[in-house]
Amino acid sequence: MFDTIYSNPLTAASFFIMLAIALASGLLYSFLLSFKARSSKSFFVVLSLLPAIAGTAITFMSENLGLGAGVAIGGFFLAVRFRSAQGNATEMIAIFAAMASGIIFGQGYVAYGAIALVGFAVFFFAFSYLPIFTHKNFTNEKLLKITIPESLDYSEVFDDTFAHYLSEVELVGVKTTDMGSLFKLSYRVKMKQPKEEKELLDELRIRNGNLEISLLPYVPNNVSL
Repeated sequence: MFDTIYSNPLTAASFFIMLAIALASGLLYSFLLSFKARSSKSFFVVLSLLPAIAGTAITFMSENLGLGAGVAIGGFFLAVRFRSAQGNATEMIAIFAAMASGIIFGQGYVAYGAIALVGFAVFFFAFSYLPIFTHKNFTNEKLLKITIPESLDYSEVFDDTFAHYLSEVELVGVKTTDMGSLFKLSYRVKMKQPKEEKELLDELRIRNGNLEISLLPYVPNNVSL
């Protein structure tokens, strides 16, 4: 059970066994992680597919490159890491999948390359529609952004309003703007009653002098001021 499943030469059976186990393990890992990690659904989909994609690329690198496989694997990951444009998780996994299949094509395994490229696209599409990465305790969280004048003490001014409308509140960011005359505050919040969002915003507008306020879905990676 703890020995390699590969034989020399590589067989289709051993490759597809590796692929199935990597996909199942990646999916289970992402599902368990999603209960505690706050991130977007696309991140967990990418996390599910990454073991299978990396395993596929390394399988065919190791098959023909021998001791040079380590150098090739390093180049594979560096090419994605240092590309010119910064991308999101979905774009990164698309590049990984395309490069992995390109490596397979380059080794002469055209059938494996086609199966891998189309298969990863199908799995990504299927995983994106699975509801398993969205948990109720996270979907109720919101990002509340409030702009206030510098003369207002934000440490206590909203406490009574927050206590009335919110079950959870956490200050996650503070930024000065307009030459220091304004503060922009970001809070992670959870409503007691979602239908009372308008009442909450109306009360906050009275406190902050009718300056800008927004209430958005909370995604940690997108908490920007």
